[in-house]
Amino acid sequence: MKTAIIHARIEPQTKRKAEGVLQKLGITPTEAIRIFYQQISLNGGLPFPVKLPNKRTVETLKKSQRGKGLQKFSSLDEIFKSWEE
Repeated sequence: MKTAIIHARIEPQTKRKAEGVLQKLGITPTEAIRIFYQQISLNGGLPFPVKLPNKRTVETLKKSQRGKGLQKFSSLDEIFKSWEE
């Protein structure tokens, strides 16, 4: 089997976080890239939807980053109850 080499640049913090997750999963970065490429080949595209967020989502994300309009809950049950109201 022939092999090809992929070189990619990524932010150090993103790399550290991703490799921490991969380590917990018990796979190497190379194995993760191989899985990703296999899924692209099998799906004929990315194995997950890639979309631009709509205007409402963008506005909501900006507000939450500023700490505006946030709700805090002490439990999952409390969240579910808030949806019923």
